[in-house]
Amino acid sequence: MKDRLVIATRGSELALWQANHVRDRLVAAAPGLAVELLVIKTTGDRIVDRPLSQVGGKGLFVKEIEQALLDGQADLAVHSMKDVPAELAPGLAMAATSEREDPRDALVSRGGVALAALPAGARVGTSSLRRACQVRALRPDLDLVPLRGNVPTRMGKVDSGELDAAVLAAAGLRRLGHAGRIAELLEPDACVPAAGQGALGVETRADDAEVAGLVRRAVHHEDTDRRVAAERGFLAVLGGGCQTPIAAHARLAGDELHLVALVGRPDGTEIIRGERRGPAAGAAAIGRALGEELIARGADRILRDAAGGPPA
Repeated sequence: MKDRLVIATRGSELALWQANHVRDRLVAAAPGLAVELLVIKTTGDRIVDRPLSQVGGKGLFVKEIEQALLDGQADLAVHSMKDVPAELAPGLAMAATSEREDPRDALVSRGGVALAALPAGARVGTSSLRRACQVRALRPDLDLVPLRGNVPTRMGKVDSGELDAAVLAAAGLRRLGHAGRIAELLEPDACVPAAGQGALGVETRADDAEVAGLVRRAVHHEDTDRRVAAERGFLAVLGGGCQTPIAAHARLAGDELHLVALVGRPDGTEIIRGERRGPAAGAAAIGRALGEELIARGADRILRDAAGGPPA
């Protein structure tokens, strides 16, 4: 086994927490192993003055990191699974999925005010069309505004009074010690999370069985992997980018998996939602089947409109 590994990671406080978490797990599994971090600035990190939906494309937070793996600069990479496209770059593989943190979205507001109690016209920030779509459907009287930046930056805009509230991933708040700032957790029945939200993925070169094996022993969590497989199976069928609100959330009850997913318009005026149950062993197939069902019910029209294609 190699005595030194390099992890490619983004440089935000949250990304570094995630990479260090994986590093600690690797060192615990292989005492004496030296693990270093290689910090890479991705396209999504460089472009902070525009909403992600305007930047376009897929893999805004992973492309450069994957290239470092392919070039041999790093042995593995740690990603937030919600940032990973449905298809990985050729030559790479997802070696492990970590045990999931809370996958829900969370409201951070001044005075701890819940979503239903925010006054009409309150300014609510979010970086996600998915979140904006669902919040608009719940509260069309709110003013949803684009919000980019790291977790402290987003919370700071609430604290300064620039925003009345912001919607962020509960997992990031918890990992950085900000759980006390959560005014309300938005349940998946009201706001379906992003596919993979709350889980970390550890990516390696497809032909590096040695590193992949160590990563799997140190990090992998099978129940989370099945839930994420269903969510990403749905995502793979829809094939949407940052321009379309797409959400998927799976729960496990014993050996049965329950997947809820949706596709919507950014303004929240149309949301096509569905759910499907089945054996957890067929998680990815459940996701694909639900994706095909939503396409048959009109999701393809929403995706085509978002991409600027011709009307049906």
